[in-house]
Amino acid sequence: MTTDSCQLYLISPQDVGGDFPERLTAALTAGPVAAFQFRVKGLTQHQAADLAAPLRAICADHDVAFIVNDDVALAKRVGADGVHLGKDDGDPRDARAALGPDTQIGISCYNSRHLAMEAGDAGADYVAFGAFHPTTTKEVEVYADPELLTWWQGLFELPCVAIGGITVDNAAALVEAGADFLAVSGGVWNHPDGPAAAVKAFAEIFAAAPPREL
Repeated sequence: MTTDSCQLYLISPQDVGGDFPERLTAALTAGPVAAFQFRVKGLTQHQAADLAAPLRAICADHDVAFIVNDDVALAKRVGADGVHLGKDDGDPRDARAALGPDTQIGISCYNSRHLAMEAGDAGADYVAFGAFHPTTTKEVEVYADPELLTWWQGLFELPCVAIGGITVDNAAALVEAGADFLAVSGGVWNHPDGPAAAVKAFAEIFAAAPPREL
């Protein structure tokens, strides 16, 4: 997960059954997507693994990184490309030891510069800041200011992800502020014209952004 322009990082909805594999395929076919995070709560690991397996295969077919939220054991079980850890989900060093050197490890840093620097020191592959906007996907504990992305981008090479309530209507400001990735859930899956239309719209926003200095 490295980039010289902003890219899309999809977060799954809670319900990934039914026709969701077809919806995911449509989204990944519509435009460039860097990663897909499997974020489903309240299931046994066996149930989660059964749901994750076909989605991981779809991501592999489209060269999209498959990231598991919170659960190192599940990530290892399904052969995920990475794991995303929150503040209570363990040490990234332990995740690295369990999953291997090539696994992508992301860390939620909320609105904290200190947590982000600690994550970098601990070997994270990316840091995530947010929420930047109200969201119904999860309970928001803190909000982050876009200036945080600009600060991080100016000092560190480690990629940063913006997350929380991001839609095609508010994405441009976060791209301009310096986000390497936009993590989006409802802004894609609940888009009135469908997920494929949303992915295309995000691609247009990324393409219209000024080129970055390397």
